Amino acid sequence: MKKFLLSLSMLAVLTAGFAGCASMYDPAPQILPEHIKKVFVRPLINNTNQYGLEAKFTLAVTDEILRDGRLSLVNSESEADGILTGEIKRYILQPLTYDVNNVTEQYKLWVIVSVSLIDKENNVTLWTEPNMEGIQIYLDSTKAGAMSGGMTEEEARQIIWEKLARNIVKRTVKGFGSVSSVSEKKVPN
Repeated sequence: MKKFLLSLSMLAVLTAGFAGCASMYDPAPQILPEHIKKVFVRPLINNTNQYGLEAKFTLAVTDEILRDGRLSLVNSESEADGILTGEIKRYILQPLTYDVNNVTEQYKLWVIVSVSLIDKENNVTLWTEPNMEGIQIYLDSTKAGAMSGGMTEEEARQIIWEKLARNIVKRTVKGFGSVSSVSEKKVPN
């Protein structure tokens, strides 16, 4: 009986200890500073050999800011409280599957971008994600007999721009804890 009571009291202590540990970690919320209400999106830079990607990506980001509605989009840096900057670093189109004639049936499109938000008033970078990635796997729509799920590279690219734009706006508006890149997740010093 003594062993049972001792075990029961040890279990209670351990349970209380674990419960205390679970509630001890309470990180401070990392939200957008209140003074940032208007955002300017600098034309994004294209560091790939694919022509015209930057215009479609910039358009997707500005459209998503407008659709979200929590921030105002302005036409110049002088009017803005925050500035979104970015660059397209990698554009990789990789064949995944082939038919019996060795013709590609399925592709993986992988785009890596670097994005930052600058607090113009304090002249500090609030967050940066150097390796935010967008991936879309798709069936080639130009193949004879392609299933209804087929699409072109341009359609796959547009899906990636929309996904990345949603992640950028989420990261900007909902806070720095909503990191979505494959890089080290931290706020710069």
